[in-house]
Amino acid sequence: MVTQLIKREVEKLLLKVQKPGRYTGGELGSIIKDKDKVDVRFAFCFPDTYEIGMSHLGMKILYSQFNSYDHIWCERVFAPWVDMEELMRKNNIPLYGLESGDPISEFDFIGFTLQYELSYTNVLNMLSLGGIPLLSKERKDLNNIVVAGGACTSNPEPLADFIDIFFIGEGEEVDLEVIELYRECKKNSKSKDEFLRLASQIEGVYVPALYDVEYNEDGTIKSFTAKVNAPQTVKKRIMLDMDKSFYPENFVVPMVEIVHDRAVSEIFRGCIRGCRFCQAGFMTRPVREKSKDTILSQCKLLCDNTGYDEVSLSSLSSSDYSDIVGLLNTLTEWSDKDGVSLSLPSLRVDGFTDDIMSKIKTVRKSGLTFAPEAGTQRLRDAINKNVKEEELLNTCHVAFSGGWTNVKLYFMIGLPTETLEDVEGIAKLGQAVVNEYYRCETRTKGRGVNVTVSASSFVPKPHTPFQWEAQDSIEQILLKQNHLKESITTKKITFNYHDSKTSYLEGVFARGDRKLCRVMLKAAEKGFRFDGWNDCFDFDAWMEIFKECNIDPDFYTSRKREFDEILPWDFLSYGVSKEFLKRECEKAYNSQTTPNCREKCSNCGAACYKGGVCFEKR
Repeated sequence: MVTQLIKREVEKLLLKVQKPGRYTGGELGSIIKDKDKVDVRFAFCFPDTYEIGMSHLGMKILYSQFNSYDHIWCERVFAPWVDMEELMRKNNIPLYGLESGDPISEFDFIGFTLQYELSYTNVLNMLSLGGIPLLSKERKDLNNIVVAGGACTSNPEPLADFIDIFFIGEGEEVDLEVIELYRECKKNSKSKDEFLRLASQIEGVYVPALYDVEYNEDGTIKSFTAKVNAPQTVKKRIMLDMDKSFYPENFVVPMVEIVHDRAVSEIFRGCIRGCRFCQAGFMTRPVREKSKDTILSQCKLLCDNTGYDEVSLSSLSSSDYSDIVGLLNTLTEWSDKDGVSLSLPSLRVDGFTDDIMSKIKTVRKSGLTFAPEAGTQRLRDAINKNVKEEELLNTCHVAFSGGWTNVKLYFMIGLPTETLEDVEGIAKLGQAVVNEYYRCETRTKGRGVNVTVSASSFVPKPHTPFQWEAQDSIEQILLKQNHLKESITTKKITFNYHDSKTSYLEGVFARGDRKLCRVMLKAAEKGFRFDGWNDCFDFDAWMEIFKECNIDPDFYTSRKREFDEILPWDFLSYGVSKEFLKRECEKAYNSQTTPNCREKCSNCGAACYKGGVCFEKR
């Protein structure tokens, strides 16, 4: 009865909001079950809009996997945009699952995927909108268990007071193990505390309530102590055999346009490169590939079941697949016949060849994207990018001769050891690409070239060699942005850059500790949400909250840490040793590079998983 009431009430609101299709459900491929015939209901919450959440591959995988079990019903929940939220609160409509329309308070698990630090306020706002107590200690019963996984669990501490369980690493196995434990505890009438203690014994599970933190007088961490037999070190979970890892045969097909509206095939996890700024590259080690046959089968099934005619090959660096040309040959035999186009969204500068270009020519030539990351060779060596200017120019020449006229180049400013000369080098590299276009005799005649230079602000992240580094201040970033803008002298280069204030706040929460939970709670009380969106972000209001909580945000951003300091995330093990990260940090200051994993093993520690690229040659 409640469900039908909510559905009728929601229907009345849809004509008053932007994009009503965000809130209706009923899409092709969505899964409906009888709630009276399932043991566990899981609300999979994405703390951003429908269009962004529906583009996320991790959500697609786990939604399908959970629902492949008869006793689990997983539903999708997205953050309503501000217009819909206002109407929901005004009409007392709680946040609900898209499949059933039931309030999230009726679910056993309320799970969040954490992909971006500025979505944290959306997590708390969604709980509030669902009528769920924000603090873990206020949720006493064995229901509404709030869990979280994703990239930002690399440092879960700023949300430690709110989340019952964090999943560390890849979720396909550990999530199901926790759900099965919950099912048993529920059947045997165990308490929430008993369930959490048992869950903490599962590898890849972090229960914040079972750990105590003590601080030094200077605000740094003195000790981090496990209680009631919880593990002192929480180790990430990993899927070693990617051919046997679950992958959906179907996607929910949205009824409104989403950010990435196509089929997606994951071809491998991890990265061989070791770029010193890249959190994903270190956290997902070692590289584990799918076979060509598995990838082909999954692409076929997805296109047949969804009707998509474009497949994106997903990985951190697609051209690093060990036989990328052989893979593309295998795929194009099918895709050409079926009228399906292939896209490789993550190509390295040194990985775009004539062979690859010929295979993806069917994709509309809207532009190619490469990431040199830094403007000078010295700085590229310092960050271990291992890309030379001549390689970039040769790659662009190949693209221009193949008919492309738009190239996007991604850089970062604020990197450790960076000077204004390095910043100016970004403009010079952009100009060199423009010049290369006009040197290319086989370019498309009668058309000009457009080079887009995008410069994001570097944020030091946990579990990387730069996790100890100070982050550039807002003033320093603004100075560098202006210098870069002034260094560009042609209209053929379009310059885009990120807001330095959002990057500053991202840095605070990326490397923060549990003391920031007070800040998060205060932000939730004031109704903060969608801080990653310019429409809603209010930097001055955030600074006021820090002041009210007597917390200096510069402590987390502008302060360089010593190697022997206990970091808030040191109790988490992602397989890469702290000693290796220290060595890499020291090499950065000497602009020394480290070879990639296929050239030479650098003993990072990831061989502890006994699989993947570490054992390819054995």
